[in-house]
Amino acid sequence: MPLGALRPSPLVEQATAHLREQITSGEWAVGTKLPGEVALATSLGVGRSTVREALRALAGAGLVRARQGSGVFVIAATPREDWSTRLRQAAINDVYEVRLLVEVGAARLAAGRRTEADVTALREALARRRAAGSADDAEFVEADIALHEAVVAAAHNPVLTGLFTEFVPVLKQQLLALVELLDLRADDPHHGEEGHAVLVNTVVAGDAEAAARASRHELEQTLALLHSL
Repeated sequence: MPLGALRPSPLVEQATAHLREQITSGEWAVGTKLPGEVALATSLGVGRSTVREALRALAGAGLVRARQGSGVFVIAATPREDWSTRLRQAAINDVYEVRLLVEVGAARLAAGRRTEADVTALREALARRRAAGSADDAEFVEADIALHEAVVAAAHNPVLTGLFTEFVPVLKQQLLALVELLDLRADDPHHGEEGHAVLVNTVVAGDAEAAARASRHELEQTLALLHSL
């Protein structure tokens, strides 16, 4: 299959797509050594720097690997799934087990690191969750997760914050489905309010172990519901 010259922009994305097609279509089988940078650049009608960026993207997707002094070789016929895709496809029980591990630690850190601004944000988030008790399930779930985001933010760890941010879209979807499936708010529109209040109060008070216990207790209750389904 001839590669063909590319349009001017965006060159790296186009080069990556063309090279990926060569691999996923079977034109370049697993174990095949790719043409050199100069040959690829000529075939695609781009510069060598564009080819290098495209090869980095393919390596990040798990399709190719450079061997010192030997060249770049195809190591897989299908790209690795990215983290967001894996999360979207994961079972809700698995997501909640990881959420438990992440948030208990986050609550412990938050209790020791929260600032006055965090205290204000936490109290406001708790108030919004309480007010959302009179709203529909979607708004309630949004307020619930926003409170947990505030706890994670108070830990002041950018890696932890970034990790939780990746979870948020999946959590919103799965938690809303769970609330609706089990009709969790039928008897109590403010479902879980007491536990969330304890979580916020212990973080605000700076009691790290109590905050971790509160977070664990609240999330384990939901996990127990999931295991009972």
